[in-house]
Amino acid sequence: MTQDQIATKEDLKQLEDSLLKSMANLLLEQKPANKKWLKSKQVKEILGISDGTLQNLRINGTLNPTKVGGSYYYDLEGLMQVFENNKIDFNHKQNK
Repeated sequence: MTQDQIATKEDLKQLEDSLLKSMANLLLEQKPANKKWLKSKQVKEILGISDGTLQNLRINGTLNPTKVGGSYYYDLEGLMQVFENNKIDFNHKQNK
């Protein structure tokens, strides 16, 4: 591996910012006008995750849906907040 192939903290920070912006844009593109709630299928498509992963996110409390009848609905703003709350700041992360 050469010196120009090594990722720096700044490279990782730029990648993180780019990914978060892309995810936010995808969420907004998927949201029809005035739609506040997303069904499980929509959330899985947006995030690119399986049924099992979505279930794990519910079980561990990462996502807090509303259940109506037999269907789960996810608040779009809450979903976006999960991304903001789980951002990793590579500049301030301590090595363990």
